[in-house]
Amino acid sequence: MAIVVPVPGDQSISLQEAVFDYNGTLADGGVVSDEVVALIGRLKGQLTVTILSAGTFGGLDEASARLGVTAQRVESGADKAAYVAARSGVVAIGNGRNDVGMFGAAALSICVVGPEGAAREAIEAATVVVGSPEAAIRLLLDPRRLTATLRR
Repeated sequence: MAIVVPVPGDQSISLQEAVFDYNGTLADGGVVSDEVVALIGRLKGQLTVTILSAGTFGGLDEASARLGVTAQRVESGADKAAYVAARSGVVAIGNGRNDVGMFGAAALSICVVGPEGAAREAIEAATVVVGSPEAAIRLLLDPRRLTATLRR
């Protein structure tokens, strides 16, 4: 499983895993929308999907089961960064200051500016910034959209 993003004027990006922050990124107040569930279902056919979260709002285990993905509790942004750095071909999706390290370690990073907003540092560290988790997942499902955004 992989998604390859051709980037005119630069090297293509080959992705094998999508690593999502949970609260403020996939979930709003600890709740995942039905549309996100459906889109993650499609994405799992192309990438391994993992959630990394401190579980601020709770419900991480239930969300993991509902989405059919692995969720791992982490204590800090350093834990997220270490997880991503130990892998190759990762797209990191998040919104917080604690996501900046994993953005730097990822092959591609997407900052979601949703109902919780996003930390300035996360916006600055991201490769791409979008307005919702649905938009982030759709970018991955149709890599031509990323190609258009990332071309030099």
